[in-house]
Amino acid sequence: MSAEKLTSHVSLIWSIAELLRGDYKEHEYGDVVLPFTVLTRLDSVLVDTKQAVLDIKATSLPSQVKELQYAKATGYPFWNTSNFTLKTLLNDPDNLEQNLSYYVQSFAPAAREVMESYNFYNVIERLDKAGLLYQVLAEFTSANVNLHPDVVSNSQMGYIFEELIRRFSELSNETAGEHFTPREVITLMVNILFNPDADIDRICAPGAMVSLYDPGVGTGGMLSTAAQHVAGLNSTARLEVFGQELNPQTYAVAKSDIMIKGERQERIYQGNSLTNDQTAGKRFDYMLCNPPFGVNWKKYADPILDEAKRKGWQGRFGAGTPRVSDGSFLFLQHMISKMRPYDPKDPVNAPGTRIAIVFNGSPLFTGGAGGGESEIRRWILENDWLEAIIALPDQMFYNTGILTYVWVLSNRKERKRQNRVQLIDATSYFQRMRKPLGEKRKELTPEHISAITKLYGAFAETEHSKIFDTADFGYHEITVESPLRLSFQATAEALDRLQQTRVFADLAVSKKKTEPARSEQIQAGEQLQRAILETLAGLNPERVYLNRDEFTDLLSEGVKARGEKISVAALRKIVAELGTKNPEADMCRDAKGNIEADPDLRDTEQIPLREDIDAYFQREVIPYAPDAWIDRAKTKVGYEIPFTRYFYKYEELGDPVKTLAEIQALSASIQADIAKLFSEQVR
Repeated sequence: MSAEKLTSHVSLIWSIAELLRGDYKEHEYGDVVLPFTVLTRLDSVLVDTKQAVLDIKATSLPSQVKELQYAKATGYPFWNTSNFTLKTLLNDPDNLEQNLSYYVQSFAPAAREVMESYNFYNVIERLDKAGLLYQVLAEFTSANVNLHPDVVSNSQMGYIFEELIRRFSELSNETAGEHFTPREVITLMVNILFNPDADIDRICAPGAMVSLYDPGVGTGGMLSTAAQHVAGLNSTARLEVFGQELNPQTYAVAKSDIMIKGERQERIYQGNSLTNDQTAGKRFDYMLCNPPFGVNWKKYADPILDEAKRKGWQGRFGAGTPRVSDGSFLFLQHMISKMRPYDPKDPVNAPGTRIAIVFNGSPLFTGGAGGGESEIRRWILENDWLEAIIALPDQMFYNTGILTYVWVLSNRKERKRQNRVQLIDATSYFQRMRKPLGEKRKELTPEHISAITKLYGAFAETEHSKIFDTADFGYHEITVESPLRLSFQATAEALDRLQQTRVFADLAVSKKKTEPARSEQIQAGEQLQRAILETLAGLNPERVYLNRDEFTDLLSEGVKARGEKISVAALRKIVAELGTKNPEADMCRDAKGNIEADPDLRDTEQIPLREDIDAYFQREVIPYAPDAWIDRAKTKVGYEIPFTRYFYKYEELGDPVKTLAEIQALSASIQADIAKLFSEQVR
């Protein structure tokens, strides 16, 4: 089916939603159209074998035997034993609600569960009360909407589902992170995931059997494309697919797609993979995912943080958790926990795992050294699991135009890739679409997919491919301190400022609750305040004291000479209020003689892991800050992947004289146009 016909199918189904206008809100349209689309597809698949099923139903065979016969007759692991088809249901409009409900109940349990995931009985009831049930069903059974497998293939049905869901998602004001994966992106991911060079003994072996898991399965597009790819590589191979999906509607779509293909639909689970992992304890040979990146995971935080704290490295999130504003890394950690162990000496029992996952740019660099994201990157890189990152063009996804990246991970890297990471800049590999689909304005052609796949397979340095050691992404973050230097001057302005401070005012504040103790404490404080001011007023206002200890002693002795006592803590606070930063002043020291750091001069430096910290410090810091030092206790290790920096190309600036002349000419032209407008208005 051509793209135009495919779009036409989508538009025809989409137009049925117009019947709902007035009785339904726009964001509710998908609750009706999507399950009817699934139901129409199931009915279309079964219509040719309807009589065969009814013939089996009429026999006296045991029910379990009948079910085997039904599946054999239909060629699918589902069937419908009612006498109805969707078209014949229209022959009795007065009993349509009851008969349609019966028709759905007559499906095999797996297919019935799919429809019930849409809360379909309530859909039927509401449509009937609104007087719309007959009209909607009539539209879906019309000649215009023909979803028979001879007309619409399984992969094309996937496109229809995804486009309908995308449109209804926009009506529901869902966030840009709730996107769906374009088929050409999935094809690229699958090409690289099932790398024949690396998997010659896994995929291409006669009768090979491997497993594939998607923890955010959506409509099942990734599983479907992967199965087709494996079949193309080896017709004798068996790919067992598993998936979990949170959204009940897309779960229903994915499960119906699996059923139509004759796969075991019980391997598609509903629920949140992060908080309700229904494949716990399972390990997989391959994993694919396009998680909802950029989506806040605050509402799921409690069980995730509890697992991280309670299980540590025995759980999924031992490396840390990302910031709550983006849960992308949670999905990757979840997938890593399901990698099969790898032993090159026993690849049959310990074959290892390969992973491909789509991210936005955030996981590359967000989070400083010691933070959640950095620690997760560190864990991945130091375990040598990251194989490659591929930057895709922007405007590739339906609901967001941002740049995206495919991460490829494996715990069984080829020898040439061990302790190395390949970065591929594929942002220029695209063609513009003739007609945009939402935010999607670019697409990968088969030629682009082939070229990118070859870049990955070649594992060589080119304009679009860079290769790094894993340690190249690591750095030490050091904290550079400089001494605190304060000068003091007892000017009238300084005394006025001191009296306005909270520190000075608190000297005459009492926490006593009873009299006369309260009044006595306030009075004592006021006397101390006077003693401090008198002492300061007695100092030469022209003199600048460059040593804090000297100034502190003068103030302390002056207060004491006036018969008052001041605590060490209060004295320090008063002196701090009077101090002024002065690079010419002496360094301030604590009671133990250690140099005090100036927090305003504190800085951090990132030093590549492979570079000696002290050598870097002497070369890059000391020449500009001779009295600076490193606070060793604050040194951290961080990891980031500044992808864009590695592929940055410097462009020569134009000739400045020529540029200035162009600006002046443009300015003169603008002024002339303005003058012309004014002259026309005057006339």
